[in-house]
Amino acid sequence: MNEAGATAPAAQSAGRSVQDYIDERPVWPDGTSLASIPMTGMQWRIWGLAAAGKFFEGYVVFMTGVALPLIARQFHIGPAQNGFISAASLFGILIGAILLGGLSDYFGRKRMFVAEMIVFCAFLALLILAENFLSLVICLFGLGLALGCDYPTAHMIISESIPSANRGKLVLAAFGFQAVGALAGTGVGCLTLVLVPDLDAWRWMYATAIVPAIAVTIGRFFITESANWLAVRGALEAAEKAAVRLLARRPEYPKEVRLGRAESHHSANGSARPSFTALFSERSRRATIFASVPWFLQDLGTYGIGIFTPTILAAALGGPADHVRSLSDVIDNIILAAKGAAMINVLLIVGILCAVFLADRVGRIRLQILGFIGCAVGLLIASFSIDFAGPAQIQLIFAGFMLFNFMTNVGPNAQTYLLAGEVFPTEVRGMGAGFAAAFAKIGAVATAFLFPILLTAIGTRLLLYGLVVTSILGAIVTWQYRIETTGVNLSKVGR
Repeated sequence: MNEAGATAPAAQSAGRSVQDYIDERPVWPDGTSLASIPMTGMQWRIWGLAAAGKFFEGYVVFMTGVALPLIARQFHIGPAQNGFISAASLFGILIGAILLGGLSDYFGRKRMFVAEMIVFCAFLALLILAENFLSLVICLFGLGLALGCDYPTAHMIISESIPSANRGKLVLAAFGFQAVGALAGTGVGCLTLVLVPDLDAWRWMYATAIVPAIAVTIGRFFITESANWLAVRGALEAAEKAAVRLLARRPEYPKEVRLGRAESHHSANGSARPSFTALFSERSRRATIFASVPWFLQDLGTYGIGIFTPTILAAALGGPADHVRSLSDVIDNIILAAKGAAMINVLLIVGILCAVFLADRVGRIRLQILGFIGCAVGLLIASFSIDFAGPAQIQLIFAGFMLFNFMTNVGPNAQTYLLAGEVFPTEVRGMGAGFAAAFAKIGAVATAFLFPILLTAIGTRLLLYGLVVTSILGAIVTWQYRIETTGVNLSKVGR
């Protein structure tokens, strides 16, 4: 297609929404439409910077599972304190999602998109210097605050800037970098232990994220604000300028952007702020339940299994930590478990790739229900390992966890994130998605805190049985409160 090869459709008249312009398919002078809507450089930049945020979440949270035995030995802490360390970042995500994520409805998607990375970099630097248990927990909590803000903000800044037809696969492709981060976190943790075989190796693990995080922070200053958000706030002139910058491409289309006044739902100064209680009104209650409860049930399994996979594998493959005789034994067990966890986490990436391919074809609801059922089957298989020993035990553990990781990323881990940012109208999308993420992280925090205690108190079998039940409940709630959003124009959601 050359410079003069495409023209904007005749329907490009005043009164259209931002999303109408984003979804506009260019046509040739003879009236033939292009097969797809090409992404602009700004759209890809926004997508890449959002994907980086999800990478850091997987990287830091799942690296904690590798670092935890070293931290426990260095600071002489027990199972309960291990639970605090594992839960600190997840509790931070909970608070960050509900308190900071919703602020993007007031201050803008871009401002919070930048602010969260500044907070992340600051606490990451402090974490490396932590000298006691309390400072460690505070720093992990601070990292969680930033990551919690990223849950709704990253989703919205992508979904409000890209064509509706591609929203599912592009949002999930960015979300998939959480799985890439999880794999990288366990892999880098393992490599760091080989290169730096001492108790301070955990500091070097976290330090590897600093320079990339600073680069992403700088990059976020140079993106455009969400034109959809500006429009619903009544700033139509600013929204038009942002849309023009977002859609800058060669050949140029649309030739101009003129938004209708009906696009606005707030005064130009943004004084009319939506109330948090709007999420529980008759109009939004179904969306709130649908976005929150399945995500909560999904996080019970995903974070518990994800964070403690190295611990479980170490117990199965290398012997209980209580019986190690030296630091060398600890490191050997961690390396062995980290290698196994990295192998299992590969299935997270395979799963998210399938979700990217299927979300806009099969639909979010079907994938979420099938994924929950698959998670239950995987956990059940893993529970059978208790009755075996040797190679059979190892094979069942790997088979069960690999099936779980694959199905959770095809289904609930991916789809709950996607749906939470789609089912609410633009003016409360930040609050809605933030509440859903925060409610979900109640499950993640509870699991991370209680998992090491329950693992000792009731054993692996009953713990896995409990997660099987929560997975089945997730499928039931998804079906009962389903709202399909595949291909729906976000400007029409909730109208």
